[in-house]
Amino acid sequence: MSKNALSIVELIVVVVILGVLAALAIPRFSQGAVNPGEADLKTNLAVLRTAIEMYYHDHGAYPAQKPADTVAAEAGTAAAFIRQLTQHTNANGYASPVPSDTFCYGPYLQNGVPPCPVSAQRRSARVHLIAGDAVPAYDQTVAEAGWVCNYETGYIAANAPGEDTQGVRYDSY
Repeated sequence: MSKNALSIVELIVVVVILGVLAALAIPRFSQGAVNPGEADLKTNLAVLRTAIEMYYHDHGAYPAQKPADTVAAEAGTAAAFIRQLTQHTNANGYASPVPSDTFCYGPYLQNGVPPCPVSAQRRSARVHLIAGDAVPAYDQTVAEAGWVCNYETGYIAANAPGEDTQGVRYDSY
C-alpha cells in the first residue's frame, strides 16, 4: 500500500529549510525597519540634487544666485530658491506660477521641496541658504530647516544631527 503522507525525515528537512530562510530574511527586514527615514533621505536628496542641476543647466546659475522677482524673492534668499525650483522661470531666473513663451523653464520640483525625514524638526521642508566656501552641514541654530544649501555651489545636505545605521552622518550624504 502506498501512502500520500510525509515521513519524519521529509518533515525535518522542510523545517530546517524554513529555519535557514528565516535566519537569512529576518535580519534584512529588521535592518530596514531600524530607520526607514534613511532611505527617504537618500531619495529626497537625489530629487533635490537633480532639480538643482537641471536648473543650473538651463540658467547657468544655481537657484537663488539670481533673484526670482524684483520684490520678495531677492538673490540669496530661501524664497528665491524655492520659487525658482517650484515655478516656471524665464532665462534670467524670474519665476511665475503660469507658464508662457517667456517663462518656459521648469518647474523642477512638481510637488514642492520634499521634506527631510531625519531633520531635528521631523519632516521639515524649509531650506537654509549659505554662501562662499561654506559646506552645508547640520546647523543647530537653524534647526527648523530641513535642508542646508550653498546657493553658490549648488550643494545641498540634510540639516540633521546624528548618524545612520552604518555610522555615516546624515549631513554628509
